[in-house]
Amino acid sequence: MSPWLKAGLIGGAVLVVLNLMGLIPCVGLVTCLLGLVAYVGIGALAAYWMPPVRAVGDAAGQGALAALVAGAIGGVVNLVVMTVQTAAMDPAALLSQIPPETLDQMRELGMDPSMFVGAQSGVVAGSVCCLGGLVFAVILGAIGGAIFAGLKPD
Repeated sequence: MSPWLKAGLIGGAVLVVLNLMGLIPCVGLVTCLLGLVAYVGIGALAAYWMPPVRAVGDAAGQGALAALVAGAIGGVVNLVVMTVQTAAMDPAALLSQIPPETLDQMRELGMDPSMFVGAQSGVVAGSVCCLGGLVFAVILGAIGGAIFAGLKPD
């Protein structure tokens, strides 16, 4: 098995655990920051498993691929979690948290405020978060791989 795939699968498992721990109130902020650190670690892990002598460019590529795999796994799990959460919430309770002025402005613009509640909003929000997270994953994974290869080329 290639180093980037092995590191990506292990990193995906770590991100799944972090996503599930993020469901605990007040822990979500910490797990969000740990997720970003995990991408750097996943990139470094992919570079660690590369055969010596590690070139910085190759290690950055391996780290980016590993973080991409891990980010995709974590993103899909996060998408499912967000969809279930939004589907389980009471639509009236969610809309009552939006200020009335904002709701009026949305209606004037022709937007239906109910589009922000229900499972479909979880799918949209989860998809945007997943795609945005993949960009961060690739960048941070490449940084982690390059730093590790720069510090320990052999």
